[in-house]
Amino acid sequence: MRPDPSTPDGPTTRLVEGTGVPGRTVALTFDDGPHPVSTPALLDVLARHGVRAVFCLWGDHVRAHPELVRRVVAEGHVLGNHSMHHDDLSGWDADRVRDDLRETAEAIEAAAPGAPVPYFRAPFGAWGATPEVAAGLGMQPLGWSLEVADWDPPPPADELLRRLEEGVTPGGVVLLHDGGGDRSATVEAVSRLVPRLLAAGWTFTLPAGRG
Repeated sequence: MRPDPSTPDGPTTRLVEGTGVPGRTVALTFDDGPHPVSTPALLDVLARHGVRAVFCLWGDHVRAHPELVRRVVAEGHVLGNHSMHHDDLSGWDADRVRDDLRETAEAIEAAAPGAPVPYFRAPFGAWGATPEVAAGLGMQPLGWSLEVADWDPPPPADELLRRLEEGVTPGGVVLLHDGGGDRSATVEAVSRLVPRLLAAGWTFTLPAGRG
């Protein structure tokens, strides 16, 4: 059962932008997947180091690659709703947003029956009415504290790694992408970042459950 947003344990309309855990903690989040090449590669990296992450799923891609959604869930990661067609929802009325988020949720449910979807992230970070609608559907709006512009044209892995290492802060939520284009540089940067942060005493965790 989804949490009731009217209760103290339900989602809020405030964006989650941190882990809510003190110290050197960080959460990795990936948007726009699943992708048939990048998503499995990232899952391999995360599994190698025992790291959990949030995958914010694009509904069209869920329908195209349901087996990858099942793998994400089976390997212990957490799902987010990232809309059906990756439209800018900021100018939509609440009913239209609700229809889109429900359609995406149904696609995810068809791919991975029973898998929780505790987060929603608006495409392009264009929120509009979406936080209220998402909370009403039992999903916490998920923001970020660091984005390194790994979308098209993607910077080289060395540059992405530099941005990540210089930008990561204790308790932060990092926005990256596993779909929507060529994400090989992101995969390489993450494969190098994770062991470096672990060696430096960082802990990978999930974003806070409420804003």
